Amino acid sequence: MADAAAVELRPGRAADAPEVARIWYDGWQDGHLGNVPDALLAVRPRESFDTRAAQRVPDTTVATVDGAVAGFVMVEDDEVEQVYVGEKYRGSGVAALLLAAAEQLVRDHGHRRAWLAVVAGNARARRFYERNGWIDEGEFTHAAPGPDGPVAVPAHRYIKHLA
Repeated sequence: MADAAAVELRPGRAADAPEVARIWYDGWQDGHLGNVPDALLAVRPRESFDTRAAQRVPDTTVATVDGAVAGFVMVEDDEVEQVYVGEKYRGSGVAALLLAAAEQLVRDHGHRRAWLAVVAGNARARRFYERNGWIDEGEFTHAAPGPDGPVAVPAHRYIKHLA
């Protein structure tokens, strides 16, 4: 377990992009391989994570432990888009801290409800969100961004009502 006092949450910086991309790619592989259509795999090569991480730094919050990026979350408007933690920090409480920060960002954006998409086969993520008070609203088709337009991905829409 990472000591919560040792975890620092801060806005992402351009210099974080390579480590964010690495964590994102590794975590994405763990949760998505075998759980998403081949069309999405085709538009998610390793270098696409480098490009997207660099583009998304402005809406990224990173968690650091002893100065090293341990994980990150990306929020856009009322959507918690990405929550990933490096393998070394999984199960340490870093993800819960990032999720709480994302929920606060959604509140700060003026919303009373947050949402996120999870592919059905990503059981670990689904259990994590449910433990943290998120409710599975059911299946929907998520329009995952792709270079030539959205890619249809069967997913579950999770929501959380925010105080």
